[in-house]
Amino acid sequence: MSDRNPYEKLGVPEGATFEEIQSARSRLLEASAGDEKQRLEIEAAYDSVLMERLKMRQEGKIPVPDRIRFPEKLAQASPSAMPALPKSSPEWLTNLVDTPGKVDIALPAGVQFLLGGLVVLSPTDAVLQLAMAVSVGSTLYFLYRKERKLGKAVLLGLGGLLLGFAIGAVLESFLKVYLPVQLGAEIFVSLVTFVVLWLVSSFLK
Repeated sequence: MSDRNPYEKLGVPEGATFEEIQSARSRLLEASAGDEKQRLEIEAAYDSVLMERLKMRQEGKIPVPDRIRFPEKLAQASPSAMPALPKSSPEWLTNLVDTPGKVDIALPAGVQFLLGGLVVLSPTDAVLQLAMAVSVGSTLYFLYRKERKLGKAVLLGLGGLLLGFAIGAVLESFLKVYLPVQLGAEIFVSLVTFVVLWLVSSFLK
């Protein structure tokens, strides 16, 4: 085996690819397990082939793929392959709209639901005023704990209160024909306002 060239020792042609050379080396080493002399000859032949290939590559006799010669081009091309996606919404809207979790939705909803039930079961002016105050206060609390901005929380809370009154009044004027006799206009407007304040406290920030 010692009088043959390294390619013959490995059993590959001189034009073999690097993968073919590696595969031949692994196959021969596995076949000569336990024969230390033969293993050393295989390793020596493999090293000789690698050295020859390296020398030929340095002399330009073997073309080097661009991915090996210029790896930085691939690194620069990767980001451009994925164009930047445009923003789906304006920044002011992103800063205003929240994506709440289940607890952030359920907790304000529970508070407003209880207040609505209290108003329906005990429709007095005192209860109505107390429920509305608690509703606005809880809305301010839920808004404030998100970003710790009291001014913004107050503006959103008062805006939700006024919006609730306006929507409730408009709906009451259209639906009063279908409302139960015991449900007055103030109660209906209050219930609509509770819903609006829940939406504000849950989905705005």
